[in-house]
Amino acid sequence: MSAAMGAKVLERFPAGAPRGSWPAEEYAARRRAEGEPAKVIMDIMSDAFLVVVPGRDED
Repeated sequence: MSAAMGAKVLERFPAGAPRGSWPAEEYAARRRAEGEPAKVIMDIMSDAFLVVVPGRDED
């Protein structure tokens, strides 16, 4: 993931999960239930699903 996107990666999940298993989506749903705006994106270069949240300015 490019730093220019400004997103923070919370967790990575391999794309080869067993059929019917969506661990990245389940993790993101738990984070959203806790009030964090998590979403899942695919990182094709590493063949993984990333759970990300918008980056926060720390200035």
